[in-house]
Amino acid sequence: MYKILLVDDHTLVRNGFRLILESHKQLSIVGEAGDGVEALEFLDKSETPDLIITDLKMEEMSGITLIHKVKAKYPEIDVAVLSMIEDNNTVAEAFWAGAVGFLSKNSDYDELVQGIFNILQGKRYISMEIGLSLLDHFQLNRPIYIDTEAIYHRYDTSERELMVLELISRGFTNAEIADQIFLSKRTVEGHRQQLIDKTKTKNTADLVRFAFENKLLNKWVNNGFKIPC
Repeated sequence: MYKILLVDDHTLVRNGFRLILESHKQLSIVGEAGDGVEALEFLDKSETPDLIITDLKMEEMSGITLIHKVKAKYPEIDVAVLSMIEDNNTVAEAFWAGAVGFLSKNSDYDELVQGIFNILQGKRYISMEIGLSLLDHFQLNRPIYIDTEAIYHRYDTSERELMVLELISRGFTNAEIADQIFLSKRTVEGHRQQLIDKTKTKNTADLVRFAFENKLLNKWVNNGFKIPC
């Protein structure tokens, strides 16, 4: 029996999907939540589900933010999106955040259940209609934009801190960074410690690992950041 937590801010939607999923004898809905905050509270107090199925647009905490937080605190729990929002940028951001599947609320019963079982069996899954749309994007060489500004805001990082982080990731010492961007060594040390505190990492090596995994360096890499002369 696979245990599933449903997260959606519409009670009627949750009730409908509960009926659909529990019609299959191998699926059990162990909990429901109206937003990401309630979902995290459930995880802190209740049994661990095998899979969280979440909507994206919710008042207290969005599905994307929930995915980030779940993967940071409960990496063993898989998260899949079930949403009416199907634009390519949102799909890409969800997978980037750590989702293992993206299901459409427009899917029929068979596709929905098959997709969930694929995910539960350790595979990634994306609804057919969304997959075809992504394929069209790649064939037409259209870039997919991920809102990195939202990520920076989530960790409350400044432009200066991100510049310091980029130089840290390249192996520069505090003194070398200070020379490159015209700051005092003490200021650079302060930025380094603030970054560690904001990301709740243990040390510089852990900070760099976290930055790459969570795309905090994405802006500088994509824009071809150049170290000042």
